[in-house]
Amino acid sequence: MPFRLMCITAHPDDESGAFGGALLISHAQGVQTTVICLTEGSAGSFRGQGVSDEDLARIRRAELEAASKVLGITHTEVLNYPDGALDQQNFSAIVQVLVEKIRTHRPHVVLTFGAEGGVNLHRDHTIISLATTAAFHWAGRAKLFPRAGMPYAPQKLYYSVPPFISVFNSNEGENAARTPHSLTLELGKWKETKFEAFGQHVTQHGVLERVRDFAEEAFGYERYLLAASRNGSLQKDSGLFAGVVED
Repeated sequence: MPFRLMCITAHPDDESGAFGGALLISHAQGVQTTVICLTEGSAGSFRGQGVSDEDLARIRRAELEAASKVLGITHTEVLNYPDGALDQQNFSAIVQVLVEKIRTHRPHVVLTFGAEGGVNLHRDHTIISLATTAAFHWAGRAKLFPRAGMPYAPQKLYYSVPPFISVFNSNEGENAARTPHSLTLELGKWKETKFEAFGQHVTQHGVLERVRDFAEEAFGYERYLLAASRNGSLQKDSGLFAGVVED
């Protein structure tokens, strides 16, 4: 039975820009990959042809579907939480939804953002980090959210470590605390495919142009922090599935 990986994100394009390398490498290794995206990205600053929020949501869903094909993602699911307002939602309710997704798809490894908020310090990314962390630890506990399915405990949790900080129309990133990293993935031949996947998000081409000087180098690798592990030492980590056992 193949290993299983789940990536929990906030917006369409997160899966490509932050996690595309890990998803590509995992797919090439025969891993079943799942992406859970909590919003449709309808409040994005870069809107392409999306005149209304509804138009933008429809377009960005289609872009995510196209990017998922490039990345070889096994299952992609978009929820309908409000873009830009995850911090105003019921935290426990979000955690329960993520616990249910973990118990349904039974990932061995879970990827999400670090609590700083990713490359743009987005507060949605911070909430995703916190909620995913809680769900990772609680999904295996039978007394928590008993209606969310049979308990299942993933084995490893990773936070994406942004290669640089760039906040739109702000210098907030200059003094931002950064998540340290414990694992570096050298993408090699997958770098161009990651660019190709991000390129499916046509509405977000303005984002890529704004950071292209950084991205040309940064898309060649991805860094992660091993935030929790059920097996082995947190100090020794040679790969996403190192130390993982089949179940």
